[in-house]
Amino acid sequence: MILRQVLELLDVLDRPDAGGERVKSLLEAAGPADVTVQRLLGNGGGTDHVTVRISGQSGRTAGGQAPTLGIIGRLGGSGARPAMIGHVSDGDGALAALAAACRLIEMADAGDRLPGDVIVTTHVCPNAPVRPHRPVPMMGSPIESAVMNEHEVLPEMDAVLSIDTTRGNRVLNQRGIAITPTTVQGWILRVADDLLDTLGWVTGRLPLVLPITMQDITPYGNEVYHINSIMQPAVSTSAPVVGVALTAEVPVPGCATGATQPEDAATAAQFAIEVAKRFGAGELKFFDQSEFERLVGLYGPMTQLQQGAAE
Repeated sequence: MILRQVLELLDVLDRPDAGGERVKSLLEAAGPADVTVQRLLGNGGGTDHVTVRISGQSGRTAGGQAPTLGIIGRLGGSGARPAMIGHVSDGDGALAALAAACRLIEMADAGDRLPGDVIVTTHVCPNAPVRPHRPVPMMGSPIESAVMNEHEVLPEMDAVLSIDTTRGNRVLNQRGIAITPTTVQGWILRVADDLLDTLGWVTGRLPLVLPITMQDITPYGNEVYHINSIMQPAVSTSAPVVGVALTAEVPVPGCATGATQPEDAATAAQFAIEVAKRFGAGELKFFDQSEFERLVGLYGPMTQLQQGAAE
């Protein structure tokens, strides 16, 4: 379990002056790292976008052909100051993604490089807005969802894990982590067996699955209900996207402080790393390509669901 990395990052994120440069310093202290920070400004303020690239032994950055996994930490903000003091529940997607990046850097520095490249993207904002949502309030974002996708969803990603706090609902009432069905180009496909296996191995429990709807895979800003932003990366890529949800037994507001469960964030980070190992080695599939092509051949493309209004 990657608990140490989670706790170290939580110390960095749970501050009113939290930012990308502090995160970068922590990651670079873990080993040689390719970390970039970019300040993004929007109508709701600003945030620091963070990109971490970890080169694999046979990845494209090394001249190989092993596939690249994208790990995205989705959130509105890591804090809701001045309305709330402290790290908010919504920030745990970034916490888990960055913990995975930190551990991968340490592993590579020690000689345990994965087969394929891994790209981790997220953002750090200690003063994001709060917005109404049922059954509990959610965090807003200082920048628009479409702008966030432009920086977080990169064309090099052959598959994407989108880690997002998903506690503000009544459709999954267990604490831990859950995965969604695989989404590809507007199609919600069946839950990948390889991912279910990996989730069970990491948690030691029966795997949890978060139900998603067609509404959840449409762009924000179209005035329909979304469970949260966990599937928003799917509107900006043709690659398969799977959500990794941090869940709870009761609805928890995204703006709630003191709601972080470090063990769950560590489990999500470990799951992402185990997926990266197997995906880069060609041992794990996010979906059945032939079955997907059969569906498209029978019923046509669903890419229209990736289009529309953006927040």
